[in-house]
Order: sequence, then C-alpha cells, then structure tokens
Amino acid sequence: MGEYLYPEIEPFDAGFLPVSDIHTLYYEQSGKPNGKAALYLHGGPGGQITPKSRRYFDPDRFRIVAFDQRGSGQSTPHACLDENTTWDLVADIEKLREHLGIAKWDIVFGGSWGSTLSLAYAQTHPDKVGKLVLRGIFLGLTEELKWFYQEGANFLFPDLWEEFIAPIPDEEHSDLISAYHHRLKDPDPLISRRAATAWANWETKTLSINAAAKHKEGSIESCEPDLDAVWAIAQLENHYIYHGLFLENETQLLDNIDKIRHIPAYIIHGRYDIVCPISQAYKLYKAWPEAHFEVISDAGHSSSEPGIEKALVEATNLD
Repeated sequence: MGEYLYPEIEPFDAGFLPVSDIHTLYYEQSGKPNGKAALYLHGGPGGQITPKSRRYFDPDRFRIVAFDQRGSGQSTPHACLDENTTWDLVADIEKLREHLGIAKWDIVFGGSWGSTLSLAYAQTHPDKVGKLVLRGIFLGLTEELKWFYQEGANFLFPDLWEEFIAPIPDEEHSDLISAYHHRLKDPDPLISRRAATAWANWETKTLSINAAAKHKEGSIESCEPDLDAVWAIAQLENHYIYHGLFLENETQLLDNIDKIRHIPAYIIHGRYDIVCPISQAYKLYKAWPEAHFEVISDAGHSSSEPGIEKALVEATNLD
C-alpha cells in the first residue's frame, strides 16, 4: 500500500489553537511553506490525522495543513461532545485559516466524514475554496444510515453484523443507532466500552474489500494503543449520526450545490464501498454534473486501496 503516495515527510510547523472555552485543536503544516494551501480533513467524526495525511500532496508544490477535529486525536478535551457540531467544525476551519494567514484554500481534501465537512465548509465559505477533492461520499441521508446501521450491509457481512449487534438487547434492534447512543452514554464503563469497541470494529472490518484478510488475526479490541481512538470514533460518530449531522434537513448538502457549482470538484468512490454506498456519490454527481466523477472498480471505502490512492493523488495535481 502507498505506492502512489508521496514519500513521508515531517511537519515544518505544529501547534495548538484554542477555538472555544472548551476546545483546543492540534494542527500541523508540511511541505512548501509558501506553496499552494491544501487542507486535509480527516474522517470519522472522531478520526485523526496521521503521517499519511501529508502524502497525497506534492510537498514541493503545496503547503499542507491538517488538524485533528474537536475531540479527536491530539485535540483536547478527548472525545468531548460538548460544543461539537458540524458548524463548530466549519467555524474552526475558518479560525485555523485566519490563524495561519492563508487567504484561501487552494484545495480542500476530505474523505468519508471529511467529504461531508468539506461540502459543509465550502457551502458556507464558497469564496475560500479553490478546488474540492472528495472521497467516499457521506451525505447523512436516512437511506445511507439505514443501509450501514440497520439493514443492508448486514446481508454482506452476517458474521461481523452478529458481533455488532451483540451488545444490544433483541428488543432494541429496531433502532440500533439510538440503542448505541444510550449504551455509549452508560455510566458503567464495561457497558460503554464494550459498545464503543463493537461500533468501531463494525466499521473498521468493513472498510476494505480486503478487510477480512487484514483483520483475521485481531481487531481494534485486541489493540491496546488504539483504545482511545476507538472511544473517540464511537462517541463522536454516534453523536453526529444520532443528531442528523446537525444539518437543517437531511438533504441540505444536496440542496445547496448551487452555492459551490463553480468550484472544480473531484468525486472519487470505490464501487464496492460498504460503509458509504456508491449510490450517495452518484446522487451528489447527479446534483452536480459539472464535477468529475471517478468510480474505482476494485475498491471499497478505505483510502488505502491502491486505486483510490492513485486517483486522489492525481486529483490533487490537476489544475
């Protein structure tokens, strides 16, 4: 994996930016200090940036900016749900842009939840975005949530689905998002941590069309250093999904395409994406036919699939 990515590099700058009375964000800058500004938005919610986040962009051309969203990664407080909404994150991006003295993002790059946040930010600040590179589209539509968390993906992964629903009593299986919401808030850590692990494992094990092989010998549950990441992913993903991504209505991102229709955009999606089915990317493309839409025929949801890596790197370099 990673054959299409740029070589590993270290940040030339990193720091912490207070964005509210509660939250402080960790950010870093890599590549060319006076280059084109490229913003990387991680997935989740509750994911985090990694050294790989820097490798989609030519370091000789781009000033690569990445940050851990509220409650994620090295940002503090960890997994905090207070003052943590889509619109708080959109405002954070503006605060970071202004803090770094960047007039406009030449590229906003986001995958999965990062694609959602990219769209929300661009529609709020269309004059601050030069190009969008979007992967694994997530719109938060009811049909999409039902597919992955209620009925649909379970037919493809019945064994993994059995693990996912194990923490939830039979009588609550009709609304698993709500059932998990209550389990994750349970004061008994045995209940909440078990729920968090099951929630995160369901997504992790279905990310790639090669996921079964990759996770044959273990899972997040057996990986002690990742327990904090598991907790953040489960808490924040469920928090956002339970609250409808804090959108005005579930079609808001599609309804507001006219605000960003002028922005060059690249939509990249794996044909066999189980987490975010390709139907959602196609809905976005139908609403936005000016965008470039590329289907990777041998890929799932993971950004580590070779075809997706190749398409993302190519998209960042297109003017």
